[in-house]
Amino acid sequence: KEIQIRKQMSNMKNQFVIFGNPVEHSKSPQMQNAGLKHINFDGNYKKHHLVDGNTIKDVFLQNNYMGANITVPHKEDAFANADEVRGLAKEIKAVNTYINENGKVVAYNTDAPGFLKAIESFGTIKNVLLLGAGGTAKAIALALKSKNINVTVLNRSQGKLDFFKEHQIPCFSWENFEAETYDLIVNSTSAGLKDEYLPCDKEILETVFKNAKFAFDCVYGKITPFLALASENALEIKDGEDMLLFQGLLAFELFTNTKADNSVIEAMRKGLKGE
Repeated sequence: KEIQIRKQMSNMKNQFVIFGNPVEHSKSPQMQNAGLKHINFDGNYKKHHLVDGNTIKDVFLQNNYMGANITVPHKEDAFANADEVRGLAKEIKAVNTYINENGKVVAYNTDAPGFLKAIESFGTIKNVLLLGAGGTAKAIALALKSKNINVTVLNRSQGKLDFFKEHQIPCFSWENFEAETYDLIVNSTSAGLKDEYLPCDKEILETVFKNAKFAFDCVYGKITPFLALASENALEIKDGEDMLLFQGLLAFELFTNTKADNSVIEAMRKGLKGE
């Protein structure tokens, strides 16, 4: 019986997943499967609802997954549980990609370069206000810092700000925040994902929007209350679709051990849009 099960597993396609809680809304499978199909790669990508982030490595290996993406709220747990962490992820202390290298779990963070690629369309950015202090915020903050772009972090509470203090990144809670002038305001929180909340007090947002030019929300596929308010204040807005696409593309290259050309990018973009 065991031989039979092993045989069935060896006949299975390469399985890739996205871990998250919630994960139902994720469009990563339609994007990744479009890419896999485009290059005729024998693989399949699906959703895996994971409640306890600390079990992520065991679940990944037990299911014989070859690669995984990790979304909220498991990025820090995924970092802590990996066998090896490569690249900027070591500094970010949060990962969004797992690769199975002969039973060893190797982790990466493709959010950081994905975000930088996504904001290229805005042109020159010098000062950024980043809302939130989770795994995505850490990736964005260090990505901006690596490009010598000034970044200030604003979070509801002081609790999660130690990471940013350690990296000499100015950071504030709502209580002690004093607004300066920023070109770009970024929402890295999940506010607006499944609700109609703003990521912070409306008064704070209206103050910083007065002098800003651009607003970016990591939530994708909808105009969140944050983006709607930014638009009302005459800012150029962008949702997280490009960030999702470019971080997904970098993960796809790791999954398939290939270099994606423009035709793959377009196939994945179409998949993301459900075309």
